[in-house]
Amino acid sequence: MTEFDQRLNLLNENYHSLISKTNKKLEPGNGIFDRYQNPVLTAAHAPVFWRFDLNPETNPFLQERFGINAAFNAGAIKWKDKYLLVARVEGWDRKSFFAVAESPNGIDNFTFWDYPIDMPETEQPDTNVYDMRLTAHEDGWIYGLFCTERRDPDAPAHDQSAAIAACGIARTTDLVTWERLPDLKTNSPQQRNVVLHPEYVNGKYALYTRPQDGFISAGTGGGIGFGLADSMENAYVPEEAIIDNKIYHTVYEAKNGQGPAPIRTRHGWLHLAHGVRNTAAGLRYVLYMFLTDLNDLTKVLHKPAGYFLAPEGEERIGDVSNVAFSNGWIADDDGTVYIYYASSDTRMHVATSSIEKLLDYVINTPEDGFRSALSVNRLSDLITRNKEYLQTRSV
Repeated sequence: MTEFDQRLNLLNENYHSLISKTNKKLEPGNGIFDRYQNPVLTAAHAPVFWRFDLNPETNPFLQERFGINAAFNAGAIKWKDKYLLVARVEGWDRKSFFAVAESPNGIDNFTFWDYPIDMPETEQPDTNVYDMRLTAHEDGWIYGLFCTERRDPDAPAHDQSAAIAACGIARTTDLVTWERLPDLKTNSPQQRNVVLHPEYVNGKYALYTRPQDGFISAGTGGGIGFGLADSMENAYVPEEAIIDNKIYHTVYEAKNGQGPAPIRTRHGWLHLAHGVRNTAAGLRYVLYMFLTDLNDLTKVLHKPAGYFLAPEGEERIGDVSNVAFSNGWIADDDGTVYIYYASSDTRMHVATSSIEKLLDYVINTPEDGFRSALSVNRLSDLITRNKEYLQTRSV
């Protein structure tokens, strides 16, 4: 056996060992959701035939020809009894693209499909695309809404980081062939984190937006917006109402944005969102939840204080450290909820919960009083009630 073949065998063995690894639940958890031991998707999950030219004549040293840097920020959907992630895959060249990975159980054995998504471009080509939210809409299409990034044409030549973010829109019926539609139009200078609601609202398409002034800074914009569009073929939202705003000295004081499309429950729509605050070490991204009215989607019924999920341990380390981000979850028929979140712009994880647990958390966890004194009151009240209960048990 040649050295080339030996190396190829080792690469294949390592790859198959990774994708077949069983994921274990981390006990005891917090009673709200369960984390798992291993990430579900990483750069190493990219197939060997993506990363290497396997012809010894053109690649005698079996060098990596198409390097994969990260796999993160994935949309999610249950499709033909498989759990699918449409991941943001980033190459060594910093360009992101979309690729589908599937699992039989939603917690391990995720395997990329052979080819990435061949996403059509508009008349104004995308420089970069990323962070797709998937919505199976009642009109029969599966929509993918994502961020399309292009260099700011008004930026001076010396500034090669100035960009414009917009919402790209595509739709599909099989997750293989995609029809690209015109980008979303709003009255905001830039848009990120746009999500399509799964149902019509008064015969129109409902969208959650995140208006912002600049590419990085939300500026006078920010907050999770809501608006209606007559069509998705040429989607235009003339008015955006902020339904969940930034608030001083909270986990969402700098920026916040809708995660995946909300989940319908008997008590309202469950929302998963991300919040951003600034620290001495840079921006910190966490996830939080809230519940909106079944009929009035702009009415927030319940919103627990603080974060729902924050990066822990090794999750805090990566290309952009101290980040938890989610744009995909799956509510299964049995009530299980698979929450897919990325850590530090590097890898994907899963946490599992249930509709009932999440409703209990959102409805019964106290809301933020926005002052330290009120947080102390809330804690003291819990301590008192627990002491009284424990005393009655001991009698």
